[in-house]
Amino acid sequence: MTTARRPFVHDGIAYGCDYNPEQWDPSVWAEDVALMTEAGVDLVAINVFGWSHIEPRQGEFDFTALDRVIDLLAAAGIGINLGTGTSSTPPWLTRLHPEILPMTEDGTLRYPGGRQAWCPSSPVFREAALALVDAVARRYGSHPAVELWHVSNELGCHNALCYCDTSAAAFRVWLEARYGTIDALNSAWGTAFWSQTYREWDEILPPRATLSTRNPGQQLDFHRFSSDTLLDYFRAEAEIIRAISDKPVTTNFMVTAHIENLDYWSWAADMDVIANDHYLDNRLSDPRTELSFAADLTRGLAGGEPWLLMEHSTGAVNWQPLNRAKAPGQMIRNSLTHVARGADAVCFFQWRASVQGSEKFHSAMLPHAGTDSALWREVVELGGIVDRIAEVAGSRVVSEVAIVFSWEAWWATQTESRPSHELGYLEQMHAAYAALYAQGVSVDVVAPGADLSGYRLVVAPGLHLVRAAEASVITDWIAAGGTAVVTFYSGIVDENDRVWTGGYTGPFRQALGVAVEEFAPVAAGEPLRLTSGATASLWSERFRATTAAVIDSFADGPSAGGPAITRNTWGEGAAWYVATLPSAADYRALFARVVAEAGVTATARMRAGSDVETVRRRGENADYLFVINHGGDVAVAEATGHDLVTDAAVSGEIEIPGGSVRIIREEALV
Repeated sequence: MTTARRPFVHDGIAYGCDYNPEQWDPSVWAEDVALMTEAGVDLVAINVFGWSHIEPRQGEFDFTALDRVIDLLAAAGIGINLGTGTSSTPPWLTRLHPEILPMTEDGTLRYPGGRQAWCPSSPVFREAALALVDAVARRYGSHPAVELWHVSNELGCHNALCYCDTSAAAFRVWLEARYGTIDALNSAWGTAFWSQTYREWDEILPPRATLSTRNPGQQLDFHRFSSDTLLDYFRAEAEIIRAISDKPVTTNFMVTAHIENLDYWSWAADMDVIANDHYLDNRLSDPRTELSFAADLTRGLAGGEPWLLMEHSTGAVNWQPLNRAKAPGQMIRNSLTHVARGADAVCFFQWRASVQGSEKFHSAMLPHAGTDSALWREVVELGGIVDRIAEVAGSRVVSEVAIVFSWEAWWATQTESRPSHELGYLEQMHAAYAALYAQGVSVDVVAPGADLSGYRLVVAPGLHLVRAAEASVITDWIAAGGTAVVTFYSGIVDENDRVWTGGYTGPFRQALGVAVEEFAPVAAGEPLRLTSGATASLWSERFRATTAAVIDSFADGPSAGGPAITRNTWGEGAAWYVATLPSAADYRALFARVVAEAGVTATARMRAGSDVETVRRRGENADYLFVINHGGDVAVAEATGHDLVTDAAVSGEIEIPGGSVRIIREEALV
């Protein structure tokens, strides 16, 4: 489904937050709005978790408090991102209708007391939620302060996969619509294995916990069904709003590490503007690079258009095993990295730090320490920067490199039976992206099958599940003169999780010029050496080069003597194959060679500063070069123009102090 997109209209780059006034005595509200004005806040999300406050009993609506908050914000000239309030159920609903509660794969019911305590397939939940949406939309649909509608909140964060009987019935309906006949389903799932052949639709269940491993085709389709079900729910809310209000409608995606349950490629066309929540994930070895990847992926979902950073944090979160505080200046650098990579809004969860509840130790724009704090001063400083760079809004990042990302490949890779449980899709993606990131080039993240005509280099890390037509887009593009890198565990299964026979890499095989016969993974921490002296880990393969040139070989390990990295001429282009996971340094060295071969140019010329991120956004009348120094040493870059951060002219070599950011307006490149 596609809709005619309604533009998000805002003066400059939005600076804002989630605001939960219901957590505070009304005597605090006027002070909050005054401090928001002091900080430069001009977009506030409200009523995100408002259901029990505006509908305290079924069918009884009380908008008194919400009216007052909206009036206060509007009087201060602050735009409103209005939530529908449906994310979490009020106690009266689950008391009256416990059948809406979600069930986990082991058959355990999940109770109210947290959030998202509802089954996405429940018609009872939907009826109650849509009645609320209708009431909110009718009351505020034409309010001049409302700039954006915020459907639910982080849909599927906790309840994407529900295994209850209601979900089972809905799953069967979805499957019948997808396959038409039970024989087609049996073929797609390979149910001849383990006597799983179905004769009636009613025999099919969600992939609940079993004594053995489960059918991976069934699991794959359950992921698709679950994503589609929540998308259908979004559409139901959006349809009500759009019939009443002419303001744009969106919901906040969760393009971040470890959130895999929704295929946002299939969601993007339904959003009037793409919005994302992102939190620095300190469980990762390189959280900063993951932030850049997530921002680039969000921009990909937006089709290259600007997008909104709906939530991130000023400091620590509350839900990681170790919730690290951000270093001085890190919040500004994180925020402006998102802007550099396409965000036209910088918003935080939340405005005022909670003093009760599960998120009382989550950072906020106004911390527990109040305004006499370093964090508050940094919030005000960032607000000033966002105001000074208003002209950047609407500009776009231009890239010569694309990396192919697939939620379906992620789901298919993570099944219970795979060659190594150390193998993860996202880890491969991050490793390849980090090697590209180190080259100082901009990267677009694209869906399988996307148009590649504007790129010089395309990278497909671990594209385990791929359709024949999607693979052809890449191989045809190579033949027309492109340079591509495909990494191990790519081209293994089709859309039904059926192995491509005849040798692994399947539909990529001829273009890559290799014949892979056998996987030979290695244990975690077990090193591999290549004949060049490079080191690798995790994976090796036993294969031969058919038409490809061998660039490097395994010196030891289970594939010793065989090729590890190859390059094949295919038509007018070149296809590289990487059959292992090189060390970070060796991956960077490999991509330095590939980037140079493909003729990709770095975003900016740097004379010093290895810990510096450079991105260029292109506008109609000017380009904007972002130079973000994440290190402690002074960096030196070449640029000429006007620095919007310091409001000073720059020319030639400029110094960027450690921990600082420069955003330089340049004349548009043609």
